[in-house]
Amino acid sequence: MIKLSEGNTQDEMISAKEIVKAFHISYQTVNHYTDFGLLQVVVRKRNVRFYDRELVTNRLKEIKELVGEGYSLRLIRRKLIGI
Repeated sequence: MIKLSEGNTQDEMISAKEIVKAFHISYQTVNHYTDFGLLQVVVRKRNVRFYDRELVTNRLKEIKELVGEGYSLRLIRRKLIGI
């Protein structure tokens, strides 16, 4: 868990590398979901991208369920974020 600043301790962030380990998906999948708009980078520090941990957890759960139902990523994106 990364604390971004002293005054912002309630925000729990997770890096792309931590997402790979915690959710057992590849780094390429994290990149693809980010580029595709399914995961949103909250902040960048140097060369590291940080995401909101709770949002990532919920979004990856939704994606997994929808993929299991046979939806394509394009339809999942439309369903989840309206693009």
